[in-house]
Amino acid sequence: MANEGGKRRAARAAMRYVEPGMIVGVGTGSTVAYFIDALAERRGDIEAAVSSSEQSTRLLKARGIDVIDLNASGELALYVDGADECDPQRCLIKGGGAALTREKIIAAASRQFVCIIDPSKRVDVLGKFPLPVEVIPMARSHVARQLVLLGGQPVWRDGVTTDNGNWILDVHNLRITDPVTLESAINQIVGVVTVGLFAARRADVVLTGEEP
Repeated sequence: MANEGGKRRAARAAMRYVEPGMIVGVGTGSTVAYFIDALAERRGDIEAAVSSSEQSTRLLKARGIDVIDLNASGELALYVDGADECDPQRCLIKGGGAALTREKIIAAASRQFVCIIDPSKRVDVLGKFPLPVEVIPMARSHVARQLVLLGGQPVWRDGVTTDNGNWILDVHNLRITDPVTLESAINQIVGVVTVGLFAARRADVVLTGEEP
């Protein structure tokens, strides 16, 4: 079960990576919301934030933190985000909140990626949490057929449209023993925008918010 105390402790622990004058990359989700609260306490220290979703942008602005575009910021020193699953090699499944594409872009543009999770998100092998895949709407059925050939059971997340105007397929029944290879294979399917496997660019640091 999700652990609100663990989420809060992990978010607070990430603050030690925030340095004065930084532009901080900020992810999306319930654990990140605690990080935004903590960041607001030091908003005078940082220059701005780059946000991975409209949801996080609203939270940041409501707390008086400037939000700028990644094209204006250049390479970021730090990106802080949560995950739906994390394996022992710091590979992640992300995208439960449908922000995976912008999250992956910011992670790729950041020198250090700090992942904040509660302990329940740790797994030995990725795949119990359905793997999100963002797709161009007209390609949904084509991509789904290709995902079946890879051994998954894709389910359309009906009623959900990403901030980029696309759709999500959640792929069930996967046991992901080689995340890097699967990430590459799914990204090669025509019509896929990106897959919520963060393996080629995985987390550098994982903070789990364990009890002290």
